[in-house]
Amino acid sequence: MQKVFKDCYALDQKCYEQYGLTEDILMEHAATGMANYIRKHFTHGCSVLIVSGVGNNGADGIVLARQLHGDYDVRLHIPFAVKSQMAKLQLDRAMRVGVKEVDSIEDADVIVDALLGAGLNKPLNENTEHIVHQLNAFNGHKVACDIPTGAGSIGLMPVSFVADVTVTMGARTEALYMDENKDVVGDILCVGLGVSASLYETEGFTWLLEQSDLNLPMRLQQNSHKGSYGHAAVFCGEKEGAGIISGMAAATFGAGLTTLVVHEKIIPPAYLMHSTVVPDSASSLAIGMGLGGHFESEFLEKYVLKSHLPIVLDADAFLSPELLTVLEQKDREIVITPHPKEFVIMWKNLTEEELTVADVQSKRFEIVRMFNAKYPHVTLLLKGANTLIIQEEQCYINALGSAKLSKGGSGDVLSGLIVSLLAQGYSAIDAALQASLALVTAANAYDGSSYAMLPTDVIAEVAKLEVS
Repeated sequence: MQKVFKDCYALDQKCYEQYGLTEDILMEHAATGMANYIRKHFTHGCSVLIVSGVGNNGADGIVLARQLHGDYDVRLHIPFAVKSQMAKLQLDRAMRVGVKEVDSIEDADVIVDALLGAGLNKPLNENTEHIVHQLNAFNGHKVACDIPTGAGSIGLMPVSFVADVTVTMGARTEALYMDENKDVVGDILCVGLGVSASLYETEGFTWLLEQSDLNLPMRLQQNSHKGSYGHAAVFCGEKEGAGIISGMAAATFGAGLTTLVVHEKIIPPAYLMHSTVVPDSASSLAIGMGLGGHFESEFLEKYVLKSHLPIVLDADAFLSPELLTVLEQKDREIVITPHPKEFVIMWKNLTEEELTVADVQSKRFEIVRMFNAKYPHVTLLLKGANTLIIQEEQCYINALGSAKLSKGGSGDVLSGLIVSLLAQGYSAIDAALQASLALVTAANAYDGSSYAMLPTDVIAEVAKLEVS
């Protein structure tokens, strides 16, 4: 896992005040990180266009121009002149070694966007939009300094630089992992600023999940039986396919037994049991997937609300004020897995407060923390291009997913993976983290067309996952 921060201002200030480093030193290291990336991937003599803005992000670009000059064909374009004292100092230094400004821009092997950087919270002006459009039209490899111009802390502006790679300075920031920014940041590379990350970073409450964080529920104990791995009970409602998919995922991911709780006779896969009640031996529950109004209140009261079994709530569960009372149970392992629209409905049922999907998407980190303040004991998994998972103030980002999962049934698979781990004794937060990682890892392993993957394909790939 890597730490993620709202911004780096306090971290930079720590370098100035505690370590005696200067803005100049940090800037030199930031540019060196970008230069090292370019030197690694492009041979000497390649053309590098650097477009620098008026402030310190632009100054980073100017320092980069100085560092590359002599080895690369550097073209520095400063469309609006420099304003900050540091930018003026760095421009003087660049000119002293021979860097020349160009008045117009044309394609190059490498295109570096150093126009605005972090902290953007208002739309770009017309002149900046024009420059960004020009840069996006070029064919060169595109590098964003800190964050692409137009990718803001509140989401994507109408026009944004589309980077192949974003080189972020010192530490990763939340804006890089906004859903709306996912298609423009490209690969994210974090470079140091002259001190170890352990010294630069402060206490962490937000974490970026990595592939190496996946821990599969491997069976290492040979003296075991089906009861050793729990019994997942999955409610199968009006749209029975959703429940069946969840049950298949639960069984595949290691639950010793999986039972579909049904209202009427169905024909599930042979390895799934089905029952009209929750079995006495059940060790976890999942409810909501295709549920509809299939079960009477008395039934839900007996087998869900009065139960203390670990539980996953998904989909139609967020439409039910009755089922949402589960969230008040502080002595229970609870995972909820809404997508943004379902979160809006759930929040209205819980608080009567009106939100829109746009509200949720533009303030995803703020939204999950708002929920966590009210229900700190509940594990919230907010689905999206970058999934957010939070419990007890600790927030985790799963940015490993892909558009392959943008198909009905993917969420049912996720609920099945989670309920399986809950049945096997995982805590709510660990079940959500590991199931989320397993889902995206399985989807990424699917080698068919990106549009073709079915929920059953994901389950098949889950069965093939191996410890790395």
